Amino acid sequence: MAVPSGNFGNLCAGLVAFRSGLPVKHFIAACNANDVVPHYFQSGKFEPKPAIATISNAMDVGNPSNFVRMQELFNHDYSKLHNLITSYSISDGTTRQVIKQVYGQKQYLLDPHGAVGYISLKEYLRDHEDQIGIFLGTAHPIKFHDVLEPLIGTEIPLPSSVQHLHSKEKNSIKMNPKYSELKEVLLGH
Repeated sequence: MAVPSGNFGNLCAGLVAFRSGLPVKHFIAACNANDVVPHYFQSGKFEPKPAIATISNAMDVGNPSNFVRMQELFNHDYSKLHNLITSYSISDGTTRQVIKQVYGQKQYLLDPHGAVGYISLKEYLRDHEDQIGIFLGTAHPIKFHDVLEPLIGTEIPLPSSVQHLHSKEKNSIKMNPKYSELKEVLLGH
């Protein structure tokens, strides 16, 4: 199972399910250029670093807080984690290329996060031809229209389930980043 991973909440949930009996043979931590966890599985050292901005932006995390939870689930036993999880770091260039390729060949539009999962699964299966797998998608492609539309050369239609939102008026309140002001707004004073 390939899981697009940034802060590792979804993968951590998958590992909890696994520990509870979910029959998964192997997990793939699919990462973008933020390669702290792939580096950990190569070196055995967890070394957080500043996040790098990518087109799979919800995965732009340089110090994933859920990773320690994953380690705790396996009592910080590197070999248990290493035997259960493989991790890949996928570049924006490869992500764009595969999105365009899959759309051209299959008329299926991957979101950038799902594309990272798809690419990581393909990479894993290259060395494990006897296995099958699934990858998780995490967002509707419309969320990334600015990245995807130039790649596929067409406009992404807005899902009918959210079209009514375009007629809504945007409401916002400007405030300083102070707790006292937030409290005042939340309490309606």
